[in-house]
Amino acid sequence: MATDHATRPNGALPTGDLPAGTRAPGLPTSLTPALIERLTAHVSAAPDAARVTTNAPYTGAPLADFRVSAPEDVEAAFARARVAQKSWAATPIAERKRILLRYHDLVLARQDEALDLMQAENGKTRRDAFLEVVDIGIVSRYYARTAARHLGPKRRRGAFPLLTHTTELRHPKGVVAVVSPWNYPLSMAASDTIAALMAGNAVVQKPDTQTALTALWSMDLMYEAGLPEDVWQMVIGRGSSIGDALMDNADYMMFTGSTATGRRIASDAGKRLIGASLELGGKNAMIVLDDADIEKAAEGAVNACFPSAGQLCVSVERLYVAESIRDAFVAAFVARTKRLRIGAAYDYGVDVGSLTTPSQLETVTGHVADAVSKGATVLAGGTARPDLGPLFHEPTVLTDVTPDMTVYDHETFGPVVSVYSYRDVDEAVALANSTSYGLNASVWTRDGARGRAVAARVHAGTVNVNEAFAAAWGSIDAPMGGMGDSGLGRRHGAEGILKYTEAQTVAHQRLQGFYPPARISPETWAGLLTGALKVMKAAGLR
Repeated sequence: MATDHATRPNGALPTGDLPAGTRAPGLPTSLTPALIERLTAHVSAAPDAARVTTNAPYTGAPLADFRVSAPEDVEAAFARARVAQKSWAATPIAERKRILLRYHDLVLARQDEALDLMQAENGKTRRDAFLEVVDIGIVSRYYARTAARHLGPKRRRGAFPLLTHTTELRHPKGVVAVVSPWNYPLSMAASDTIAALMAGNAVVQKPDTQTALTALWSMDLMYEAGLPEDVWQMVIGRGSSIGDALMDNADYMMFTGSTATGRRIASDAGKRLIGASLELGGKNAMIVLDDADIEKAAEGAVNACFPSAGQLCVSVERLYVAESIRDAFVAAFVARTKRLRIGAAYDYGVDVGSLTTPSQLETVTGHVADAVSKGATVLAGGTARPDLGPLFHEPTVLTDVTPDMTVYDHETFGPVVSVYSYRDVDEAVALANSTSYGLNASVWTRDGARGRAVAARVHAGTVNVNEAFAAAWGSIDAPMGGMGDSGLGRRHGAEGILKYTEAQTVAHQRLQGFYPPARISPETWAGLLTGALKVMKAAGLR
């Protein structure tokens, strides 16, 4: 780790003290013009379409040039997808499994290319990018190995024992629209698509343009693994331009992004009577109980707050620490934060990378400036670092934050965390729940049973004990998603694939049904059925 510069104002690292290689480098050699041209050619858009250029966060230099999809291009992509989906749905699950496991192997084998792409487009560190590779490996293997169990016909208890044969079937929705964000360009582009494809759907996806190369790379590998033509297609453009075309043609909508946009999508999906799954914003809390191991909790807080420069839906922005250990915890946490290595490097030598867009840097600097102007204290960081690159900002720890400050209850989505104290567990839970969001939370304690009991009281879709977010996120067999303003629906587990299907009940009635045979009066039949219901209750039948 780099030297602790605790004596400098706000813990800032002077340029001369930075480790070699942390200033913004050029693009890695793996990102050749030929590779970028091959990937951008996959965009569903007219040859003479308008074009848009993305820039590398590390340097601000041009990165890739994309054709922009028009609404008619989106409609054409859906038309092709509908044709392809019919044969894909008829493809045996065993064949879909083979393709997905081949994709799993390709992602792992070519991970360096994926890591370079993610860093170039997003600005995150290599360590954070690698976690996306791990995530896709886990997700693809899980759904390849469990899809048959989730999707296969299931016998259900019939209306009459022995007389009613009832089966639940699962049919794909058709063509799913996936709108994925820029902050986790591989995980969010591929994980939801994997489940939709394995369920027999086709996918038309709109990734955020800033990180579209990574999404296109993932799609390219899936085709190399054997996916039939047109089953997965990619369109590029602003939501204001092609969002209506996506919604008007989709049979299901999967969206990850802001709460404001999610509300509009939920409304539009309701009008069309199609399903939607929405993972939205968060203002996630971490509770440090009075019996926590302070050093472990402080290290956990660093890992909870600053991955991908804080641009993570499940990262922590609020820290609640028991009064009895507050000073010791804050000292340990701030010291670790000041030691983080900030910069740009296409290797594992950096701890915190760049923000991704100028607007995100503007939000981060605005939230910090607003807090400081109203009396907040900066314990670490606090400033942008243009000496490292155009979009860098120091990991920042604030205290004395009050409700009149924007950072108090608005999502920053950057490397900024506010530290508060509490008197007892009831107050800690109340503070953690004092938000309209409910995506992720973290509880730290030496007593696992106590931690799980506190976790169950927190209003969040996932709660981790003695971990930041990876334990719940990586438990792929369990559902992941938000409560309240953090969204609707779940990814992962059975729900993560069943949401892309229509449930159908097929009930075959044998011999006698609910209506009386010709020789028995309705009154007599009603008495017989009443007696039968009483017998079934007494026998413990459902």
